[in-house]
Amino acid sequence: MANILDIRRRIRSVINTRQITRAMKMVSAARLRRAQERALAARPYAQMLTNVLKSLVSRADVYDPSTGDILHPLLVHRHEKNVLLIVITGDKGLAGAFNANILKAAMRFIESKSGKNIEVEAVGRKGRDFLRRRFQASEPRKADSTETPRTTIVGEQVGVLNKIEYSLASELAGRLVMRYTRAEIDSVYIVYNEFKSVIAQRLVVEQLLPIERIGAPEIAQAKDMDLEEKRRAIEAAKGAGVALRPADTQEADARAAAFAAAPVDYIYEQPPKELFRALLPKYVSVQIFHAMLESVAAEHAARMTAMESATNNASDMIDSLTLQMNRVRQAKITKEIIEIVSGAAAL
Repeated sequence: MANILDIRRRIRSVINTRQITRAMKMVSAARLRRAQERALAARPYAQMLTNVLKSLVSRADVYDPSTGDILHPLLVHRHEKNVLLIVITGDKGLAGAFNANILKAAMRFIESKSGKNIEVEAVGRKGRDFLRRRFQASEPRKADSTETPRTTIVGEQVGVLNKIEYSLASELAGRLVMRYTRAEIDSVYIVYNEFKSVIAQRLVVEQLLPIERIGAPEIAQAKDMDLEEKRRAIEAAKGAGVALRPADTQEADARAAAFAAAPVDYIYEQPPKELFRALLPKYVSVQIFHAMLESVAAEHAARMTAMESATNNASDMIDSLTLQMNRVRQAKITKEIIEIVSGAAAL
């Protein structure tokens, strides 16, 4: 049995650890609030872009009237042979099962596309390190490539999630649009943690290209939070100043949606057809930017919950060690009393 001094050292060590986890929880809560504000601030632009495109669809020809072919290359459907998957994880750990769940979803998706060429674009250090151990890095395939179907890593973005810039999403979307237009890839998917609030999150695999319907993402896979995860998230949010429900934006959403449904004929500076072709790639950029913002918010929420659980576990361990120390001290005192009584009786 450990002596009292060893137990006291362990108690001090656990107390120091608890102070660190409690501080990390508060830091994550503050960063979560800022991430929510950024995601909310980017929402009006994305909604208006979506509604402008919806308005243009009703005024521009999407199909060639003579041949029936789709006029914009990002709307063209092809048989899936070359698939590109964007995996958005975090750069750091100590976030519970946040990164592991995303990578499990990515691996399930890759297994479901067996027999096809899978190219992976890793965003985040944790995803990059995991995928590097399983797949090789290579150059992007050409349109006429006849290589054996396999899974490869064609790009990685590390250290970019601390301060997300729209230019990063725009650059990535530009490469995807160019490759899809050249028929080097037949579809593009993105896996990330969709975040609405602390208790409204889900892990999704969303199809980016080809575009099915503007404003209605095509979800290939989805997994919601279970009741236990929601309970722990609620406990972590208490006292941290984090709202449990998403901000109410119904009025702003209704005003933005009215633009697309307005029964008026807008006069555009460019022809609607030309404007539609120019704005559709921006729509893809906004989707990627939106996914990055929500993934960062979800990571901070997961780290806040994980640190709350670690703090509670440390408190339980301190109570257990204190009880053990008291028992050892009591046993030592009892032993000393027995020795004194036995010595006195022997005289």
